[in-house]
Amino acid sequence: MEGRSEEGAVSAGSLQGRARLKRSVVLVGMMGSGKTAIGRMLALKLDVPFLDSDAEIERAANATIAEIFARDGEAFFRNREAEVIARLLRGPAGILSTGGGAFMADRNRSQISEVGVSVWLDVGLDTLWDRVRHKDTRPLLRTTDPRATLAGLYEKRVPVYALADLRVEVRPEFTIEDTTDRVIAALATRPDILELTP
Repeated sequence: MEGRSEEGAVSAGSLQGRARLKRSVVLVGMMGSGKTAIGRMLALKLDVPFLDSDAEIERAANATIAEIFARDGEAFFRNREAEVIARLLRGPAGILSTGGGAFMADRNRSQISEVGVSVWLDVGLDTLWDRVRHKDTRPLLRTTDPRATLAGLYEKRVPVYALADLRVEVRPEFTIEDTTDRVIAALATRPDILELTP
């Protein structure tokens, strides 16, 4: 797919006043891929708003994602998630971090492609497990074998994440800033998304 390259980092200082985001950037990928951390830094570097669909859902419901799953079920949550993503994408161009399952829904992928660009943060399964295994905030991993559950989700979701407009590999040795700079480099291959001026 065109524009999937991520080579070449862009330093933060060099972007001040030189970057113009034309369409929203939607970060997609597995739980633990760094969508929120990378999203916050990306928004800071590009001087645009950062939004997190899970945080917006929690705020609207006055409950955590885990509580919503337990009380109302996954189907209810996915419907609210689609509504929130559509609402957030109607705002000014910015960075949107989504939940790990959001990109699985056709309606979300359609909404994203209409008004933004999807960026898949591609992280290996072992790294994901290292990042999420000690957290109890992941309702889908509340099973008798969370490692196997994560592996099953990974196997199911990766082919769908591969439909994203851009892919950025995330390696364990990369810092948040390293990965953010790789996202910016990938976005810079798409002048219809990110305009960098000299």
